Amino acid sequence: MKKTLLIAIAVLTLLVPFLHLAFPAGHPLHLSEFYVGLLGKFLCFAICALALDLIWGFGGILSLGHGLFFALGGYGMGMYLMRQIGRDGQYQSDLPDFMVFLNWKELPWHWALSDSLIGQIFLALAVPGLVAAVFGYFAFRSRIQGVYFSIITQALVVAAMLLFFRNETGFGGNNGFTDFKRIAGMPLNTPGMKVGLCVASGVALIGCYLLAKWLTQSRWGRVLQAIRDAEGRVRFLGYDPVAFKLSAYVISALMCAMAGILYVPQVGIINPSEMSPAASIEMAIWAAVGGRGTLIGPVLGAFFVNGTKSVFTVWWPEGWLYVLGALFIAVTLFLPAGLVGLVKRFKK
Repeated sequence: MKKTLLIAIAVLTLLVPFLHLAFPAGHPLHLSEFYVGLLGKFLCFAICALALDLIWGFGGILSLGHGLFFALGGYGMGMYLMRQIGRDGQYQSDLPDFMVFLNWKELPWHWALSDSLIGQIFLALAVPGLVAAVFGYFAFRSRIQGVYFSIITQALVVAAMLLFFRNETGFGGNNGFTDFKRIAGMPLNTPGMKVGLCVASGVALIGCYLLAKWLTQSRWGRVLQAIRDAEGRVRFLGYDPVAFKLSAYVISALMCAMAGILYVPQVGIINPSEMSPAASIEMAIWAAVGGRGTLIGPVLGAFFVNGTKSVFTVWWPEGWLYVLGALFIAVTLFLPAGLVGLVKRFKK
């Protein structure tokens, strides 16, 4: 099943862009730009679900704050995209429009590398990784586990969201960043660029899956699973659980940050709502619905839940949250192994 689903994702990543570019609008086989963007979003969400599964499914660490790392990666890319607007903004200034509106005279210090794509991608990965390393070190060293760890990750993401809402932090306040026009000097809203970003998201997802699979099948992964099942015994055998849990947490955060970097150019906006607790909880739902501890299950769950959301937000927008809650309860009660477990049951 894992190989089949992985091949299906690869084919989908190539087929949807091909149908968009190869056939003109009005042709029965033409897929509109909407579906290319939708697939790109789903691929980014799948990376987040996979990242969460690495620490929750294999390490027993339920983080309800991974939306922070996703948003930090997105903000890092958003800063670069804002600088790429140049003088095409409303105020025709070298500064981003929101800074001109707030009467800022120069860029803040943390925007120093925002003109460099490579430098900003580095920061968009390094900052979430550093935050995860510092936070995770103190949390794991203090042996915070279970629901207590989940609660403090929620507190972390709420604190960050409130910080980013403030105008004086230099991140656009409530409105965040939007109205992007170029990336690497090339127009952002062309069919070729949209297809390129979608394919890049698919390649990133497959790469993250292969990395996660290699890690979980290695000695490191076996020790991580042992910590999940009996941390006290692993410590008694001479292993340091902090090092294994911390490394898994940082790798997971970097995956989420990568998803955020790819997500923002495709949707055209990033604001503090991406850090909301609900966004992080949804990631956990994707992993649970797909089947945690399987790697491919959370990927399937991300596609399934977000595909269902796309349908219900058109047919019955006000009912989506009820459907999502009912879906999570049903999976918890009747399908503890998620959709992957259901498929395995039918195979038998």
